[in-house]
Amino acid sequence: MPLFEKPAVGDLLARARVLSVPMRVRFRGVTHREVMVFEGPHGWTEWSPFLEYDDQEAATWLKAAIEFGYAPTPELRTKSIFVNATLAAVAPAEVEQQLDAFGEFRTVKIKVAEPGQTIEDDLARIRRVRELRPSVALRIDANGGYDVGTAIELAKQLAIESIDLQYFEQPVKTIAELAEVRERLARIGTKVAADESVRKASDPLAVAEANAADVLVIKAQPLGGITSALEITNRAKLPVTVSSALETSIGISMGLHLAAAIEVESFDAGLATVALLTDDVCDEPFIAKNSKLEVKRAVPSENKLAKLAADSERVDWWQERLKRCFELI
Repeated sequence: MPLFEKPAVGDLLARARVLSVPMRVRFRGVTHREVMVFEGPHGWTEWSPFLEYDDQEAATWLKAAIEFGYAPTPELRTKSIFVNATLAAVAPAEVEQQLDAFGEFRTVKIKVAEPGQTIEDDLARIRRVRELRPSVALRIDANGGYDVGTAIELAKQLAIESIDLQYFEQPVKTIAELAEVRERLARIGTKVAADESVRKASDPLAVAEANAADVLVIKAQPLGGITSALEITNRAKLPVTVSSALETSIGISMGLHLAAAIEVESFDAGLATVALLTDDVCDEPFIAKNSKLEVKRAVPSENKLAKLAADSERVDWWQERLKRCFELI
């Protein structure tokens, strides 16, 4: 973290608001996104580790939230960021409606390898996107859900059908598997990106050092904040995609400030995910226009904070989580 006065846990608790935001479609098994937001000296910030994360992992996210609220942000290299649409693992009949929620875009990331679905389900979804949006760049994201053989089978089938991929994100779980997939897919010109192998690893640079990825997916909260994420990108010396962790506009603002400070080559950012929520903390949510988002701080409205407030039981749960995680940073 940059040098700044760390707040007391009591100060955070006094400022914190716990929210439950409904999702437009089930995403990563989530139907409501629970988050904690609070206002620091430099603006509003968000802490939103997923509910199943243990305290050690959630504490890394808390570092990021505190930094964004209590420390100045790095110098910005741009005032706006190109962003991609993100398509959940929906049936082909739902694809058009889901894509329309993002408006105009030049890149789409398609979720694949959803539990309970097959490779044929994934192919049908990808084909439908290509049919509807023939000129956009495509990425697919398996969240580590395939084995090596299935990942290669899918990529080869797409190549046979001349459906080009910008890259294949986290096709498999381990770095060793990722290295194998990358080597084999290089023969057909398909790049591999690492996400979980960066943000969930004890050493975020291990995947780059193992030559297991062509692209790194970088997320501010999971990597402990903007400063830490920038250090990783500078040391890895690989192209990056800045992405969200399914946040409200406040969390997206953190990602935008990261994306605007990056010095290495970068792809359209996965920061248009407020479109996956049915509501937001801001009266004017961070929804992309002409494939872009302006880099700015998010300021929630009191009406939205009240409307989306979680019940008292969930507030208590988050407050206790905050106390525990604060002790770990």
